[in-house]
Amino acid sequence: MTDSHSRRLIVDGAPQPFAEGDSILSALLRAGIQPTSGGALCAAGDCANCLVSVDGIAYVRACQTQARAGLRVERAHADGYPPLPVTERHGPEIHARHLHCDVVVVSQGEAGKAAAEAAHADGNRVIVLDAAGGQEVIGVYPGPLVVARTDAGMLNVHVKRELVVATGAAEIQPVAPGSELSSIFTARAAALMHSAGVALGRVAAIGAAPDGMPCEHVEGQLLRFEDNGRGHVAAIITRDAQGNERRTPCDSVSVGFGLSPRNGLARMAAQVPGLTVRTIGDAAREPDIPPCPLAGIVCGCSGVSVDDLQSVWERGFRELELVKRSTLAGTGTCQGAACIPHIRSFLQNRGGVLQQPFTARPVARQLTMGEVSAGSHHTATPRSALDAEHRALGAYVTRVGGWYRPWNYGNVEAEYWAVREAVSIGDVSTLGKMQISGPDALEALERLYPTKVSTIKTGRSRYVLLLDERGYVLDDGLISKDSDTRYTLTFTSGGATTAELWVRDWVESWGLDVRLLNQTMSLGAINVTGPLATTLLKRLGFDQLLAFMEHREAVIAGVRCKVYRLSFTGEVSYELHHPAEHSVALWRALMRAGADLGIKPHGIEALLKLRLEKGHIIVGQDSDFDSTPRRLNHEWAVKLDKPYFVGKQALLRTNKLPLDKMLVGLEMDGPAPLEGSVVYRGESSDMADYAGYVTSSSFSPLLRKTIMLAWVKLFDGAAPERVSVNGRIAKRVQTPFYDPEAARARA
Repeated sequence: MTDSHSRRLIVDGAPQPFAEGDSILSALLRAGIQPTSGGALCAAGDCANCLVSVDGIAYVRACQTQARAGLRVERAHADGYPPLPVTERHGPEIHARHLHCDVVVVSQGEAGKAAAEAAHADGNRVIVLDAAGGQEVIGVYPGPLVVARTDAGMLNVHVKRELVVATGAAEIQPVAPGSELSSIFTARAAALMHSAGVALGRVAAIGAAPDGMPCEHVEGQLLRFEDNGRGHVAAIITRDAQGNERRTPCDSVSVGFGLSPRNGLARMAAQVPGLTVRTIGDAAREPDIPPCPLAGIVCGCSGVSVDDLQSVWERGFRELELVKRSTLAGTGTCQGAACIPHIRSFLQNRGGVLQQPFTARPVARQLTMGEVSAGSHHTATPRSALDAEHRALGAYVTRVGGWYRPWNYGNVEAEYWAVREAVSIGDVSTLGKMQISGPDALEALERLYPTKVSTIKTGRSRYVLLLDERGYVLDDGLISKDSDTRYTLTFTSGGATTAELWVRDWVESWGLDVRLLNQTMSLGAINVTGPLATTLLKRLGFDQLLAFMEHREAVIAGVRCKVYRLSFTGEVSYELHHPAEHSVALWRALMRAGADLGIKPHGIEALLKLRLEKGHIIVGQDSDFDSTPRRLNHEWAVKLDKPYFVGKQALLRTNKLPLDKMLVGLEMDGPAPLEGSVVYRGESSDMADYAGYVTSSSFSPLLRKTIMLAWVKLFDGAAPERVSVNGRIAKRVQTPFYDPEAARARA
């Protein structure tokens, strides 16, 4: 194979040759290929006009990426955003290295080299990060920490003393009608492409001419660029001092409008405590301010035009930071490098003051998720002991509440009706489970919970809320009394870790004599639910009659269990808590014994329908960070006549305020709207009548209507009786939606 054949890129699926030393940009331009839909090229990483996808990584700067044989280059985003991945193909593994030094020099030229040599001569440990050498700094963080991306992965540099910014200056981009056309270059880029052997044809140069290449110099004010009908520049139109327009035909245009310092990293680092920042060379120069733009695209990343700037100015957005937010100018790939000079010029023209550049924040370049997460460690998502059983039964398993759990087993409606009409089992091993014991166990629980724990009898359980100091609901669950000095607590699957930390912290701060044992991982739990649940358990040796909210130890199918009589589904339910090593044997025994009863396992999807029909809340979904028991309509779970509990004083204070919103039940005909849908008062869809949002919604197979829980604002002290969701009317109803007397659960 010859050298020329081995040096090929794969561009949009077709091979393209490149020359020794080529960047992807120079290789593309030599082949007559524009990397994007157009725009002036700077060939220095300051604009967004040479972005391509390389080997599946989007937003790569073609000008700063060396051409290598076999690189797969795609221009798919030339007409929009890069496409989303259609497969779960994993990207390359990205590693992170940590280095320590006294001085970091971010260099793009001779000034940086000189600064590095001087710092080293003074006895400092120096690290030089040079984009031209493949170390592209993407952010400066507290620590102080300088983070760079490299071909070998992410580099985390911990700097002790000083950051020297020697990043040079960027050339100012043109802004005029037609500046989005191809074959427009900054002066440096034109000279660089010419030296790389790219044929530029007839070059018209306005402003400072490019070095070392033939061109026709054009005087006067830039008015516009003329299109050749194929998206390339055909001529440049200027106006001389006498007001006369001149048309200069050309194949390419070189624009030399001055320099703007690349001081984004310096502005970013100035916010980092404990770090000395020194900016040198062209990065410290005063910026050239171009004339106020009259027309055209100012921010190519976000498509912001001069007309857009004028529009937000007329609407009162006159500070640079506000203009940025209202137009999105400067929020794109180049992070304002191309548009800041023109926006500052525009605002100076309108307001008479040259405003400072807006705040620079990391990241300065787009990163892949692999690069963002390099060096981070994800805590493995836990699985219950029954995970393999669920998968063998065909379950779709996904992350729910911090665990891998079965979402459904392929037929949600069949799972639902098994609970309502026969018997079903569900894996609830993920529930938080904790034992608290010792002489002060009761005292600790009385202080923690807003219910009266002393009235719970041995062998009984009570639903409880866990509040924070502000009186907001942190979690919910059960307190079960095992003896006068031992209790079992349960928490939600997603809230168990926080709840454990909460309990331990308070107990320690009070100095109480208790022992805490987290049994979440060691104990499995299976929920047996449905009208035939009792029948099924009798077949496996459990023939004791349990009252609702009673618990007792028993041996079921040869497995020692603690059996809780409760209900989250609205039907007769028993939770069998047992050592996790016996979960599979117990599960299989239940499935075998219930085969002729129509037993089916149910997943989370069916469970969510069942619990919603009963109006049971899910903390974190139906509750928010400021949800009080009163707002949740759970005041019945709070006993304010207790001497003390965490959050009591906050409740006493907030209960004096008029209720502003509450969680209510809604019902409507037709399919269920998405959870999170906006709720409007009456039949309105005007934001002036915004009333809240839907937290839970489902079509009820039994009730044959859609039921919802929703946060709704109170108007004149009352929640509206009728609301609008997605243009459809819903009426407010009392919860539970199903079996309000709980006769079925207590049967």
